[in-house]
Amino acid sequence: MNCRPGCGACCTAPSISSPIPGMPQGKPAGVRCAQLGAGERCLIFGQPERPAVCGGLMPSAEMCGASTASAFVYLERLERLTQPGAAPFRP
Repeated sequence: MNCRPGCGACCTAPSISSPIPGMPQGKPAGVRCAQLGAGERCLIFGQPERPAVCGGLMPSAEMCGASTASAFVYLERLERLTQPGAAPFRP
């Protein structure tokens, strides 16, 4: 699956704890990544300075859903579930 044009949810919704060019302390959840450029595309895609967590986050029907809004809902929930002290996942 390819990224939805104009989405950028995966570059905004989750937190990133590793340094990113332009964001040396990482990125808090809900904050647009400094490397998210025009057209909501990653400016450092495929570059060595791109955080490993970003490279591991692949578009999927489950994550991306049918709209940008549904992608944000999924990723915000994933962010909450992966925080220290979060309740275990129960489908």
